[in-house]
Formats: sequence, structure tokens, C-alpha cells
Amino acid sequence: MSKADHMLSILWLLKSQKRVTAKQLADKLEINIRTVYRYIDALCASGVPIISDSGHHGGYSLLGEFRDSPLVFDQEEQKALIQAAVFAHEAGYPFGEKLSQAIAKLKVYTNQDQLDYIQLHEKGLDVISPQADASQVGLLQALEVAVAQSYTHNIDYQKGYGTHTQARSLDPYGLVNWKSKWYVVGYCHLRQEVRSFRVDRIRTLTATEKRFERPVDFSARKFLLSGLLPSAAEQDKLISVRITGKEQALDDLCGHWVLCHGLVERSRLEAHFKLEEGAILHSLPYFLLQYGGTIQVNEPQFLKEQMVEVTRNLHQYYKGNLHEGNSGKVD
Repeated sequence: MSKADHMLSILWLLKSQKRVTAKQLADKLEINIRTVYRYIDALCASGVPIISDSGHHGGYSLLGEFRDSPLVFDQEEQKALIQAAVFAHEAGYPFGEKLSQAIAKLKVYTNQDQLDYIQLHEKGLDVISPQADASQVGLLQALEVAVAQSYTHNIDYQKGYGTHTQARSLDPYGLVNWKSKWYVVGYCHLRQEVRSFRVDRIRTLTATEKRFERPVDFSARKFLLSGLLPSAAEQDKLISVRITGKEQALDDLCGHWVLCHGLVERSRLEAHFKLEEGAILHSLPYFLLQYGGTIQVNEPQFLKEQMVEVTRNLHQYYKGNLHEGNSGKVD
């Protein structure tokens, strides 16, 4: 541990106990007692009001007002930080190792009552989500630094699912985690506009010496979401979709990110959406198939016809594969 870490640890220990001796501090931190004296002197010189009592029951303690200051998190704050770390790890947070170290320090230098409390609550919370590719960690770390330091970077970016890559110059404005995928949002010099890029499709990332100025109040989150929602001009072209069904199925349907933005009205057994025609024709039928007979499309008529067509095509496809499988032939 560094000198700063040791000094902070001494503060935590003084905060959690009424009085502690130099030997207790040295044993707890596994350092020489003379080093403890030096750190105590350095803390006093920096303005920390440490009281030193001599004698058999002596030791170090903090001045009452300083002890009551928010130097250390309370039980609820510690619980919130530790549980939030679970979500961060599952989302593929690129500085997970440092986060784990911080949580370990939090547990080591809290008092026993607080430790028992947070461990009790830690046991009851788990998060399950698709894990980010471990190979992205270094790339995400570099992008986070690039965003903070405002340096233009050159990238080789894979478009679509092919192997072809394209060279771009990017001013990275921010990182966004959306549906278990990481995106970097920034100004693309090739397209001369703000674009979003999937991090898992960035093949190389190289810093330049060119600095950029991030737009005031820019939100990478809002930019990414704006690309998922129809514009004001497109609102007039939206088509009504009415679906009835079991209440629980409609709850799930209305809460899903595919449809939640288009929800207009909801009753117990019916949901009314307004969606783009392209989505209704191409992606919505496949999405609705997973709900089986728990829902029913009432309008538009062409969506009902599309559902029939998609189902028929799937039936024919798997029926053909079934016969080929029975024949014992392998192509």
C-alpha cells in the first residue's frame, strides 16, 4: 500500500474506534510502529485534529466534531456502494479490478457492526446479465481516458458482420452501456457528424495529439436513445397497433424496450402502440411469436397477415428440415 493509502486507513480506523494505540495501528496495517508515528505527525500537520493521550489507557482518537463529520460512509451508504458494484461488474465495467480493491478497503476499514450489516445485505442480491467480452476491457479503459482527456483517436471499425474495416477519426464524447453492449459516441470526422460505434467492432484504437472540445451539456445517453425513437416528422406516419391478451403477457410486452417507446394507451387486457411501418412489417412479427397464444393482434390487418405468413414460412422451413433429417443424408 502507498503512503496515502496507509494514512487514509489510519483515519478510517480512528473514525471507527474511540481510541486506538500506535501498536494496534501498526499491527492492523502490518507496518512498523515508527512509521505509524510519522503518519500521525503528517496527518496532524495537514490539519486533522488527532488527540494523543498518554498513560496505560492512552492512545490516539479524533476530535469529536471531526469524528461526526462525513469522513466515512454510514451503513446504508456502504450497502448501496457494494450492491451497485455488483451491477457494475455484470455490465462489464472496465475498471472492475480497481472497483474490487475499493470495496475490499471499504470492508476492511469499517467497524464490525457495519461489516456484519453490509455482508447480510450483500448475500441477498445477485445480477444476471450477458457478460461483456473480457478482451474489451483494455479498449474500454483506453476509451474512457480518451473521453476524459479529449484527444482525437484513430480507429479501424468493422461495419456490420463482415470482415471489412474502415479507418475513422473520432472525437469520443462518451461511453454508453445499452442492452449489455458498450457504445462510444462522438464526432466522426469521416461523416462529419456525431455517430455511435459499437466498441466490440473497434479493431484498433490509436491516440493522436489533436485535442477537441466536447459540446456543452452533450449527453451520449440522450444521443443514443434519440436514434432508437422516431423523430417528430416521423410521428405523423406512425401506424396504430392494438394487441389484446393476458394481463401478465401484456405487462411484459409493454415493458420491453422494443415496444415501450411506442406505447400510447394501456388497459388491463389491451395495449395500443404507434409504430413505424417498417418495424411492423419486418421485425415485430418475429418478436410477437414468442408470446404464442397469450396475445392476439387486433390491428392493423396487414400485421395479422404478416404473422400468418411468417408462421407459414417457419412451418415449411422446419417441415423440410425434418424430412431431410429423417433421410439420413448430410450435405
